[in-house]
Amino acid sequence: MRKQKNTLRLASLAAPFAVAAVLAAPMAVNAGDYNNEHFWSAKPEGTAWVTNYGECWQSLHGPNDLDPCVAPAPVPKEFNVRLNFEFDKYRIENIVNDGELQRLDNYIAQVNDTPVREKISLVGHTDAKGSEAYNYQLGMRRAETVHDYMISRGIPAEDIMSVESRGELDMLPGVDIYSVEQRRVTIKADYDD
Repeated sequence: MRKQKNTLRLASLAAPFAVAAVLAAPMAVNAGDYNNEHFWSAKPEGTAWVTNYGECWQSLHGPNDLDPCVAPAPVPKEFNVRLNFEFDKYRIENIVNDGELQRLDNYIAQVNDTPVREKISLVGHTDAKGSEAYNYQLGMRRAETVHDYMISRGIPAEDIMSVESRGELDMLPGVDIYSVEQRRVTIKADYDD
């Protein structure tokens, strides 16, 4: 009788270990599969590509015919978007040159694709028609329109550091001061090279 109690006691102590071994068995099979997987490494040498986070990846055991790793180019430090607004207007729907709006969309996409976090400043401009004070306010409205548009297209609001106006003070050289081309917004991007 005494021998049977010890055997039962040992069996009850060993039961949790048996359950753990049964549960671990599929993991042991999968661990072998991982040795055959092609793992990836964030290293810039060899054949590789850049993720959306700016990480350069390459195959350790995979194909060797991948394109070389090239990081997206940073945006220009200054970008003039000549959104030629209708006279005395400042909304996106008041832009007379749709091609320039496409240029702005391309710029925004480039900002969103680069791993660099740009600090953006917007400066609104007007032509010389109207008073200096009025043009200052109109230039500000135009810069704010571009600010809101950029945010609607995915630029984080905290990345736009300033929105200001120069009104009619900074005219484009060689362009008539009353020309529609003077009605524009300058975008400046500050980042570490």
